[in-house]
Amino acid sequence: MVNPPTIKEIAKRLNISTSTVSRALHNHTRINIQTRMRVQQLARELEYEPNQKAIFFQQRRTFTIGVILPDLSEFYFSSAISAIEDLSTQHKYSVLIGQSFDSEVREKHIVEYVMNQRIDGLIISIAKSTVNFEHFELLKRYGIPVVFFDRIPDLADIHYVACNVETGTIQAMKFLLRNGHRVVGVLNGPDGLYSCRQRVAGYIKGLASHPLKFDPNLVVSTDLTKEGTEKAMAELMGLKRKPTALLCFNDNVCLDAMQYARRMKLKINKDVSFVSFANQPMINHAAFPPIATIEQFPHLQAQKATEVLLDLLNKRAEPGGSLFKRIIVDSQLAIYKK
Repeated sequence: MVNPPTIKEIAKRLNISTSTVSRALHNHTRINIQTRMRVQQLARELEYEPNQKAIFFQQRRTFTIGVILPDLSEFYFSSAISAIEDLSTQHKYSVLIGQSFDSEVREKHIVEYVMNQRIDGLIISIAKSTVNFEHFELLKRYGIPVVFFDRIPDLADIHYVACNVETGTIQAMKFLLRNGHRVVGVLNGPDGLYSCRQRVAGYIKGLASHPLKFDPNLVVSTDLTKEGTEKAMAELMGLKRKPTALLCFNDNVCLDAMQYARRMKLKINKDVSFVSFANQPMINHAAFPPIATIEQFPHLQAQKATEVLLDLLNKRAEPGGSLFKRIIVDSQLAIYKK
């Protein structure tokens, strides 16, 4: 077995110091160009590879980013991880991925695991059931920056990138009202998610623009399971003033709601029309797609979250800026062509 070449070996062959070799390999301007070229040429000939452990101890970095997402089987989050990996790779960072499957217990376990792997920073979209945030305080205590995206906790002192679903909800409501709907229901998600409160705020503002009175009975929450969505649908369709249109938390909830409506012998987008959130490609290929969807740009959100984390890791702060970086991406209504 041949031992891999080291900085000491390169230094000995060129009769220079190891510190000069190290600086030359990193293109340090204090080393003249001829020496840099000689060092780098010999390193290539010897097939020299940097010792990652040594780099970690020297720079206090592992060049590894942790990412925790609810479920990568959803296009929404697989689109996000593509953006994170693309940008991270460009900046020479590896990505360690975990899925919470919307479990707070599992999320905490993954946070502990990635922390023990000495990640430099973490990007996370929290689980729908997460109500306790002590595990993020642990990361903060160890100086590991965290950037939340899409699903963000209701905390003040955090870095985050989020989608303003209120803007798209207002657009959707105006669209439905223009098309003659006067009783619109909302199949919302778990109350603990910040985006759910935004969805209700946009719904109320959309009603007020017509103007129509807000009826709280027309806003019902689902836990995002099929059973939870069917229970919420039964509640909405059991009202005396049955909704003729529904805003659904996301595309998966929308599809489950449509299945329930069909079992109730309702004609999709005739007896009851559907507008979804997220705009996953599969929804447009469904037998009965919604009449419109609200785009939340997961790829863009994840890209910006990665940029924020890289800035934090490289200590790039905006002069006079806030201690905490907060970026909002506006949602946008997309109407499906018939």
